[in-house]
Amino acid sequence: MLRARRRDMPVVVQKYGGSSVADVERIRRVAERVARTRRAGKSVCVVVSAMGKTTDELLSLAKKVSPAPLRRELDMLLTAGERISMALLSMALNDLGVEAISFTGSQSGIITNDSHASARIVEVRPTRVREELGKGRVVIVAGFQGVSLRKEVTTLGRGGSDTTAVALAAALGADCEIYSDVDGVYTADPRVVSGPRRLDAISYEEMQELAQAGAKVLNAQAVEFAKEKRIAIHARATEGSAAETVVSGSAGAAERIAGVTSRKGVALLTLPAAQLAATLDLLERSGALALESWQHGGNLTLALPLDDVHDWKAVRAALVRSVAAASVEDEGLGSVSVVGTGFTAGYRVLREVRRALEELGSPPRATTAAALRVTAYCEAAALPDAVRLLHARLVEGK
Repeated sequence: MLRARRRDMPVVVQKYGGSSVADVERIRRVAERVARTRRAGKSVCVVVSAMGKTTDELLSLAKKVSPAPLRRELDMLLTAGERISMALLSMALNDLGVEAISFTGSQSGIITNDSHASARIVEVRPTRVREELGKGRVVIVAGFQGVSLRKEVTTLGRGGSDTTAVALAAALGADCEIYSDVDGVYTADPRVVSGPRRLDAISYEEMQELAQAGAKVLNAQAVEFAKEKRIAIHARATEGSAAETVVSGSAGAAERIAGVTSRKGVALLTLPAAQLAATLDLLERSGALALESWQHGGNLTLALPLDDVHDWKAVRAALVRSVAAASVEDEGLGSVSVVGTGFTAGYRVLREVRRALEELGSPPRATTAAALRVTAYCEAAALPDAVRLLHARLVEGK
């Protein structure tokens, strides 16, 4: 069994997403990759997501039992997915002669706030992780989960395993490698646009904007954490390519398009600005955290992503019932965003976004512009064509 470790061995944190550990054969291949890293003289901490669609399947199971499951109990259920992955990977590594041990988020010292289904990491106490790495073992950590100071099991929201990996890398003084089914960050989703460009490097700010706008490669909270702790993220493919995108540094001033992306499942909530305080309390309790907001006259509109809202119908009903003059638009709504730098030099990108949607017969319900992003809210059915058209014009120059 491979175990001995020198004190001067560099530490690396590797994170493998759900597609990388979707079945037993893929778990074995991940184990072989981890074993090669360990045998190359590195101390390895691995963070894993749940296998394939396990989280969605567990959520569906919960909905069969209860139409509105308690968020605390959902956390107890959903964290089982990562526990399965971590244990199986540990078994596979030990079979390869590499001694490994698996830990839950709480055993790893991932301390969060009390917000079930959308917790944020407030501290990392990796005492046991360090002890086991010091013994020469590979440590495998269940991503997406932690424990609050009140000893409540919590989850970090969709893509939270990325945040686990970055937080551990910061605590361990380690490099951070995020593995998925794509070899880096592209200017568009390769499943939507044929032949998008891979970026060799991207700034924290651009990556965070892309993630918030719907890009699936990295989690927005993870990028925020990496920026705060100055941890470079290496986004790589689990198999088939040695290429990567490095996420680090600050956004430049020159104009460049970093990517075009989209997000389905968005609601636009409009309410009198005077009702905001009470509304925010209700939304926060439900895990419906706004992507952005804008004021028009005496009203305020909030764009709400519905990914982590487990009972949106009940939340919607409560909003309409308790907030005077509130209106909600959520049927088949989504957003398309262009992210990059140099947007403040003119209105070219804003014009192109609005023009593209009008040409597609889906004029935007609302359009917002910031230093690094232009977003339009429109019919979700138009999103794939909008992404392709905007990529062709703004990235490919057609």
